[in-house]
Amino acid sequence: MKIGFIGCVHSSQVALETLLKMEGIEVVAVITKERSPFNSDHIDLAPICKRFGIPFHYENSQSKTDSLEFMEGFYPDVIYCFGWSYLLSNDFLLLPPLGIIGFHPAKLPQNRGRHPIIWALALGLSATASTFFKLSEGADTGAILSQTDILISHDDDAASLYNKIIVVMKTQIIDFTGRLTNGEADYIEQDHKLSNSWRKRSRKDGLIDWRMRAEDIFNLIRALAKPYPGAEFEYHDSLIPIWKSSICDEVFPRNVEPGRVLEVSGKNILVKCGSDTAIWLFDIEVGMAAGEYL
Repeated sequence: MKIGFIGCVHSSQVALETLLKMEGIEVVAVITKERSPFNSDHIDLAPICKRFGIPFHYENSQSKTDSLEFMEGFYPDVIYCFGWSYLLSNDFLLLPPLGIIGFHPAKLPQNRGRHPIIWALALGLSATASTFFKLSEGADTGAILSQTDILISHDDDAASLYNKIIVVMKTQIIDFTGRLTNGEADYIEQDHKLSNSWRKRSRKDGLIDWRMRAEDIFNLIRALAKPYPGAEFEYHDSLIPIWKSSICDEVFPRNVEPGRVLEVSGKNILVKCGSDTAIWLFDIEVGMAAGEYL
């Protein structure tokens, strides 16, 4: 089976390397991006292609038809599109006989849309999924080829959840690629009545409001941990990034205002949050004193 490949992030690299270890398939062409301002985990796949002698093409966002014309010349049976920031044209979708397989790290039909790892953590979900599906004209709406549930622990942050998903997706790729090769692939249509779609996050979504409960602030901080840009709080007209925190078990009086620094221990500070909660922020580079307000 001849596979075309499209991608430009870390999960794309993992998927491509997984395919290159398989027998009975051939990766005939790759479309990638030399750079990307939109993907914090961007990876240029060209070095892998050069190492394995695979023809590749750099996507030009101003001339996307060039990518279609490039891929047409290799007559792929199926195309894998993992880690791409926009929808493909209908002409592209109709190119390979077996269609184009996409990837979304959420339990479709729920939680379609942007930033699924960030939103899953920020909203305090206890589980997500690794889902592969046939691309259609809508975003994340196509029939499901493979889906595996993934539990989210209280200790997970963006990096650890990403790594959990990577481990699962490699096993899925081997399985469904074998089924596609043997003509044994089954698809399950999504129930669109059960769907919702997450919006693109903005920088203001990462700004901490101390009126939030400690658990919500904790979830926001772990959601935006590296490789993402970090949650932030305001201090003396500056925005201070925070990468790690811990919910304080102690109950505090409700008449203590949110944002008050309750305790300082080296570079760690305890801050009053909404209701009767408080949170420890770790490795704060700006010196603060107990009694200050954030």
